Amino acid sequence: MISTSKITEKAVLIGVVTRDETPEQVDDYLDELAFLAKTAGIETQKSFTQKLDTPDSSTFVGKGKLHEIGEFVEEHEIDVIIFDDDLSPSQMRNVEKFFKKKIYDRSLLILDIFMYRAQTAQAKTQVELARSEYLLPRLTRMWTHLERQRGGTSTRGGAGEKEIETDRRIIRNKIAKLKKRLKQIDKQMHTQRSNRGAMVRVALVGYTNAGKSTLMNLLSKSEVFAEDKLFATLDTTVRKVVLQNLPFLLSDTVGFIRKLPPQLVESFKSTLDEVREADLLLHVVDISHPNFEEHYQTVNQTLAEIDSSDKPVIVVFNKLDAYVPEPVDPQDHEAVEESESVDFVETLKRSWMAKVEAKDVVFVSALKKENIDELREKIYAHASEIHAERYPYNSFLY
Repeated sequence: MISTSKITEKAVLIGVVTRDETPEQVDDYLDELAFLAKTAGIETQKSFTQKLDTPDSSTFVGKGKLHEIGEFVEEHEIDVIIFDDDLSPSQMRNVEKFFKKKIYDRSLLILDIFMYRAQTAQAKTQVELARSEYLLPRLTRMWTHLERQRGGTSTRGGAGEKEIETDRRIIRNKIAKLKKRLKQIDKQMHTQRSNRGAMVRVALVGYTNAGKSTLMNLLSKSEVFAEDKLFATLDTTVRKVVLQNLPFLLSDTVGFIRKLPPQLVESFKSTLDEVREADLLLHVVDISHPNFEEHYQTVNQTLAEIDSSDKPVIVVFNKLDAYVPEPVDPQDHEAVEESESVDFVETLKRSWMAKVEAKDVVFVSALKKENIDELREKIYAHASEIHAERYPYNSFLY
């Protein structure tokens, strides 16, 4: 199991620039992968990329690149090799055999971070199930990830087919038990949600590390754990909030990320039910991130996958305090004058109000508590309208 408390291992990262991607995109993906590795207590020493139409079906990268990486790994005593895409079982076997080191692909790294971060019985069961389903077809004689669950080290040197079959049987039995346990937990969670009555429900959604938990603390005046790491929050937190005279329920959910392991989406169905059953979504976007537009689209795509794209949405562009406007060409005097005379927040509003169709947009800094009153007003306007439709007989209160 990985450690997310301090740097314990050194790694190299490997990505492929396919015909559908640009080198700049892949560099950004690898930067995010390095952040994931750091969250997992792994320090990135170097990133390697190779241009290929599609990843090599045998070893992900070509043999020449593989040997180049191997030389660096030996010379710098690298502990872990991390691939930015998912490896097939045969790719995993081949690269483990070549490097004789720990191998992670993107999904396994995310799954292990989730494993460490999970706190409640529900989250632990969900992650354990997703991880077991991922590992089942990927057991090899060279090094089984199952060993980390046993607290042991690698099993290089020929554990044998018999042991692999034993491991597979153990995992299959474990999966069956976890599914049964998760079914019971899901039933309990459904009962809890039903007992909340017909109060208006608002859910925070967004890319991981967008600042949802900090915003949750501001709006609910509570102390939800918030940290500048990916997936700091896994367990859904629900708080009762009152704006003016209107009470509603506010939930903070797990952050989304590109290439989220499908096993996790499946296992976290009950957690994502908080999103599905919400009346209003607050889509939090870290506007200071250089690729915030892609993050915005990734979250929208995930919402569509869980049948939640038709809900009322307030798009909350967060971390306004860290946002750096695009530089203006000093030779373009007209543009310079405009940039000095126009509030950049107003400029952002005009551009993004058009991009997000009819959705409400607000720009805030949860950290500096900027424009939070404007956000509260927008939430109140939506929530009171929903409440009035649900309870027309006492709508005069609003």
